[in-house]
Amino acid sequence: MAGSTYGTNFKIMTWGESHGVALGVVIDGCPAGLFLSEADIQPYLNRRKSGLSDMATPRKEDDKVEILSGIFDGKTTGAPISMMIKNTNQRPLDYQAIADYYRPGHADFTYDTKYGFRDYRGGGRSSGRETIGRVAAGAVAAKILSEIGIICTASVKAMGIIDKKDDSVGGVIECKISGVPAGIGEPVFDKLDAALAHAMMSIGAVKAVEIGDGIGAATAYGSENNDSFESIAGKIVKQTNHSGGILGGLSDGSEIILRVHFKPTPSIAATQQTVDRSGQSVSINIKGRHDPVIVPRAVVVVECMAALTILDAMMINTTSKLENLIRFYHPTASDEK
Repeated sequence: MAGSTYGTNFKIMTWGESHGVALGVVIDGCPAGLFLSEADIQPYLNRRKSGLSDMATPRKEDDKVEILSGIFDGKTTGAPISMMIKNTNQRPLDYQAIADYYRPGHADFTYDTKYGFRDYRGGGRSSGRETIGRVAAGAVAAKILSEIGIICTASVKAMGIIDKKDDSVGGVIECKISGVPAGIGEPVFDKLDAALAHAMMSIGAVKAVEIGDGIGAATAYGSENNDSFESIAGKIVKQTNHSGGILGGLSDGSEIILRVHFKPTPSIAATQQTVDRSGQSVSINIKGRHDPVIVPRAVVVVECMAALTILDAMMINTTSKLENLIRFYHPTASDEK
């Protein structure tokens, strides 16, 4: 199954299933010399943990991370970092009933069509629990970014009202990234906003991503949407930030702002119509432990995917100018000139 890796220089691969033995992630490309321990990762995992409120699934997992490789004497070695989170409360029998029919809003039909079979235990790789590996890796990326003054912060912007019996709602998460210098990103096909959109759309249940004014820009005048420049203390800055911190696919030095739109959780107890694998119509009521809304728990996922994307772009950018290579490998050359 392809599609489980993300990144170019700071590359991650998530693995594991919702009701398997464990889930985890392998990070390839983390620089050596970063002080790192489970204590740096665990707070992020705790933020996405289930069973902490009435808005989350009652499934309770410890979600304790174990670092298996890539660390020596408390610091990263440059070798791949493997992290594992064991499933301690899996109940695959809860999903036995759905083995032969396709749940509306889920990936059951598409996975079955593509691979000829599917892991129906909570959705397997398409389960929201897959994001635990992203969060573990994102915690590492966030720590590296903090060393260079870049902070990613996400929060719930909007959410549906949870008052429908046996139903679910969606919502919007806003992410702000501060401290990113101008010129980060690659033109044309690898624009920074395209990379961020790719990262966010890879999260299950995400159906739309906005950068800056987003869809509002489509109904604005150019005179309203353009950000005028000015010079303050010798530094060129924008007077407004309708662009959301990105121009021409490159960061412009302003705060990067994006909003991520999530659909309602597809697993609901209300009666729905579907078909089984033979095409016969059936009425279903999905049982099990599900979130009526996933938005609060997805905040840290959005934050971590943003951190992974920005860090990778920063690392790629180190080769954008010859002077960067000279400064790193032959620092006295500029003095000699």
